[in-house]
Amino acid sequence: MNDQSNEKKLVEGEDFYFTPEGYKCFTEKHHLKRGYCCKSGCRHCPYGFNNKTGRVKK
Repeated sequence: MNDQSNEKKLVEGEDFYFTPEGYKCFTEKHHLKRGYCCKSGCRHCPYGFNNKTGRVKK
C-alpha cells in the first residue's frame, strides 16, 4: 500500500529537497500546504516555531 494514499504526492524540488547529508528537508511551500506547525524546529518553518522556547512566533 502506498504510504501517501490519503494525501497528495510530494514533489521533489517543490515540497522537499535532499540536504548534502541525505536528509529530506521540507520547503516552506510544503509546510503551508500542510496548514499547521509540527513543532519540530523545521529549517523552513513559516510559522516561526522556536525550538528553544517551544513557542510559535505570531
